[in-house]
Amino acid sequence: MAQRPGAQKWVPTGAGLDALREAAAGCEGCELHVAATQTVFSTGSALARVALVGEQPGDAEDRQGAPFVGPAGQLLNRALDAAGLDRADCYVTNAVKHFRFTATPKRRLHQTPELVHLQACRPWLTAELAVVDPEIVVCLGATAARSLLGPEFRVTRQRGILFPRATQAPDPAMVQSGWLMATIHPSAVLRAPDRDDTFAGLVRDLVVAAEALVPS
Repeated sequence: MAQRPGAQKWVPTGAGLDALREAAAGCEGCELHVAATQTVFSTGSALARVALVGEQPGDAEDRQGAPFVGPAGQLLNRALDAAGLDRADCYVTNAVKHFRFTATPKRRLHQTPELVHLQACRPWLTAELAVVDPEIVVCLGATAARSLLGPEFRVTRQRGILFPRATQAPDPAMVQSGWLMATIHPSAVLRAPDRDDTFAGLVRDLVVAAEALVPS
């Protein structure tokens, strides 16, 4: 397996989102860049009040170069709308910026990133959240929660709970004001046998995020 130097050497100091996005296109911080079509960085404004952090790009995202554009992204849009949040007002990114997959003759099968991939890519997420500094960061799924809330965090037990970023962020560079919370990944709804109930649970968690925003 190729050596994983981590992304830090590719992250420009003091850069804004446009410069970060441009630099991330050339990142070789782990071996995932070799097979992926491209780096999938983020969408959204540096002024966003809510940041949504997923696991990694999927097949559709890898091909299109933007996060949450496939079936899970379409479901996320519906859930945000039901919770009173506008995706256009959110910053949307992933903990890992390249698609990890196993190739088969018919399609590319998703593989969950390992801890080393989260660690290698964390400098990008640290830099992004430092620029945006949202009021609330919502981790979508266990992998994103593991990256931002630590390896002991369990979405099944602690979803929908607000945690101060200043006390929960494992990376000192990410200690800022505001809140962190986690919920299930939208893809979990697509796989659930009780899809309606699972979707309703995702919406309830997103309502917690919406209600935590300071009235403007």
